[in-house]
Amino acid sequence: MHWDYGWGIGFGFGWLLMILFWALIILGIVYLVRLITGSAKRGEKEEIALDILKKRYAKGEINKEEFEKIKDDLMKM
Repeated sequence: MHWDYGWGIGFGFGWLLMILFWALIILGIVYLVRLITGSAKRGEKEEIALDILKKRYAKGEINKEEFEKIKDDLMKM
């Protein structure tokens, strides 16, 4: 004999649990994508800043002491 009267889990809250389940799955995927793309963007910015610094040093716009100081500041970010 079936006691759930065909309503699914409990008193018909199965659809609510299914929506909650899929919402959590979608939010988890969005979080992972943002985490991956956010770290990639930060890495690109550091490389770009360091490349600019190297070019300035190569052109003679800054001396070695300035180069090392700015490089240390960039690595702390």
